[in-house]
Parts: sequence; structure tokens; C-alpha cells
Amino acid sequence: QVQLVESGGGLVQAGGSLKISCAASGRTSSSYTMAWFRQAPGKEREFVACVIIRWSLGNTYSYADSVKGRFTISSDNAKNTVYLQMNSLKPEDTAVYYCALDRTSGIFSTPDRYGYWGQGTQVTVSS
Repeated sequence: QVQLVESGGGLVQAGGSLKISCAASGRTSSSYTMAWFRQAPGKEREFVACVIIRWSLGNTYSYADSVKGRFTISSDNAKNTVYLQMNSLKPEDTAVYYCALDRTSGIFSTPDRYGYWGQGTQVTVSS
């Protein structure tokens, strides 16, 4: 089993920055995918970014068009932790942000591809 715990959400003004974290514990593998999704009230869960973590080959990153250039996903492989640095935040970025993990490696942008989820962390951007 894998457990994911997010932290670092909060309230920030438009144009500001915030960094959220997701720590994975339990059985992972030498190559797996971690992602960030978000869900605003009344909307479907949407892909934000993902990273394919490969201990021997290096990581691969992918972003949704809506956050490209503003958000950066990174990882500390030794700590099984991924981060999402969010800059130039907009009110429309307001959502619950969820961390997800799949034990295989690939650019997966749909929620049903991921078998493990965190509890979510609220990010609110005020105008």
C-alpha cells in the first residue's frame, strides 16, 4: 500500500506564490509517476502536472497548458516527495489540490489512471 500526505496549502493574493508538498510512504518502485490534480467546487478534477520518477534515468515532467510557465513540479526522490511551486497565482487557481501516484511510469493526465490519492489541500487565491 501507498499513503500520500499533502501539505502547504493556504490563502494567497493574486499574483502571489505558494508551494505545496506531497510525501509518499509505503511500497513504491524504482520508476513511478506522481501527479497533481485540482478540483474546484462544481467542477471535475483536472490534471495540473506530473513527474515520472526514474531513479536511474532521471525524471520526466509534464504540465497542463493552463499552468505551464507558472507552476513547477519537482521531486526529492530520496524522500519520495513531490512539490508544486505555484507562481503568479490567479483566482481561477483556487481549488483543492490532490496528489496522486501510479506505480507505473507514463504521462497520465486522467484521474482514473492513478490508484493512490492524498486527502487534498486547499489553495485559495484572492483577487
